[in-house]
Amino acid sequence: MNSTPQPPNSGLTHFDAQGQAHMVDVAAKNETHRIAVACGLIRMLPDTLQLIVSGTAKKGDVLGIARIAAIQAAKKTSDLIPLCHPLPITRVVVDFEIDAMASKVHCRAQVETLGRTGVEMEALTAVQVGLLTIYDMCKAVDRGMVIGDVQVLEKHGGKSGSWVAEP
Repeated sequence: MNSTPQPPNSGLTHFDAQGQAHMVDVAAKNETHRIAVACGLIRMLPDTLQLIVSGTAKKGDVLGIARIAAIQAAKKTSDLIPLCHPLPITRVVVDFEIDAMASKVHCRAQVETLGRTGVEMEALTAVQVGLLTIYDMCKAVDRGMVIGDVQVLEKHGGKSGSWVAEP
């Protein structure tokens, strides 16, 4: 007797009835204005943070280059994450905030599209690549930097509406 194993009813959308990974069909979804906001941080030595703030890092304007890298990453997310749809991104805003007392740089990315699927992955990718770029540009003086606390803060649009993370 041939029977196809059925995956548990997990609610995960990237698996078909046979448990095989697939790209979700979004053709029947309505186009809506979709927004996602993500954040993360990188901890470093105080001297490293001072190099960033003063603009004296050997590789140049660390935060300016990290901002451009984050924007590029949002646009390339579907090339990096196998089951992500390529999206016509309409806006990417990346901000960095210096926390001198804790010797951290916080990154926040907001990504928008008019489309049939959300942009959470694009916002998360933007944050990660922005922070990785800071690491890359400063690793010669501080290999112990730590990237963390990357998360989606909010998403808006689509059938499920809005969601905001608990504070």
